[in-house]
Amino acid sequence: MLLVEVLVVASLSAPASIASLLGDEADDLLSYQAKVPKDLLHLPGPDWVDRIFAPTDRSPQVLRSLQHLYSHGRLANTGYLSILPVDQGIEHSAGASFAPNPIYFDSENIIKLAIEGGCNAVATTLGVLGSVSRRYAHKIPFILKLNHNELLSVPNQFDQLLFASVEQAWNLGAVAVGATIYFGSPESGRQIQDVSRAFARAHELGMATILWCYLRHPAFKQDQDYHLAADLTGQANHLGVTIEADLIKQKLPEVNGGYQAVAQAIGQGYGKTDPRLYSELTTPHPIDLTRYQVLNCYAGRAGLINSGGASGKTDFADAVRTAVINKRAGGCGLISGRKTFQRPFAEGVQLFHVIQDVYLSPEVTIA
Repeated sequence: MLLVEVLVVASLSAPASIASLLGDEADDLLSYQAKVPKDLLHLPGPDWVDRIFAPTDRSPQVLRSLQHLYSHGRLANTGYLSILPVDQGIEHSAGASFAPNPIYFDSENIIKLAIEGGCNAVATTLGVLGSVSRRYAHKIPFILKLNHNELLSVPNQFDQLLFASVEQAWNLGAVAVGATIYFGSPESGRQIQDVSRAFARAHELGMATILWCYLRHPAFKQDQDYHLAADLTGQANHLGVTIEADLIKQKLPEVNGGYQAVAQAIGQGYGKTDPRLYSELTTPHPIDLTRYQVLNCYAGRAGLINSGGASGKTDFADAVRTAVINKRAGGCGLISGRKTFQRPFAEGVQLFHVIQDVYLSPEVTIA
């Protein structure tokens, strides 16, 4: 079959709801063949924990926690994850986060949304999980987010501080802990050490680990927002798996060439890169940019989950687009917060199901 015919067949066979939500990008996103071949990657599948984690230094208790995480919700036993994260009450203030839908000031409704949405897990704060732990810890996997950036200090500061201990996560029944590092920030060295110690302790207690690998520095904002650059976020991912994050949460890349842009902005050398990164490993296509993020997760041995981003008028289309890019690039799922909990409850559930349908669809293949 000719390449043109293959592309047409791939496009026509895609589920109508997914293709229609992708709009004019449908043909390109559903039929694109990535520059770096998928054969170089460890790809999600039903045997994910046995194939990827069983040979590692993770204990049987960690393997059990990972299997619990991957065996829950509508995506159970597929190798893919759909997670509800809600730490925005601290990160963005409760008022800014929950005013669009005040039911989520009540912590129990956060858990209910994750359950009704068919999520693999809910990732949220010590306070939220602790307030309902005995009622729900056995009904949906808990991920306790250990650190946060609070915006009440004057002037506002941007630093990830520990709000909870690993022991508290274990005591309330969590299967995993999560943490954020602001790579590139002046405080990143301390954050790396804090999180590395916390992750080591979590593994000792039998819990899995998830790292929000975010960039944060004014120098990353130039002609474009290089906080979203594939080369810089890819390196953040690589640092994350170095401290044994089992899963990496990263924003979807939108640009590339961050190293050169930052060096030019600060007027001196910055970091290290290689021209082949831009000519042989990536192109401007979003699937190639995201595949580079997967490559930096030990070629997919640590699963890449991309974030859903802020809420807006085109949430359903944007979420499906992100899910398609993540899945076709070799990622293992989506973590969607504001797009779901800032909508009416039923719409939030529906949005989760639409995202999950991308990962359940056999027609949305690995590029």
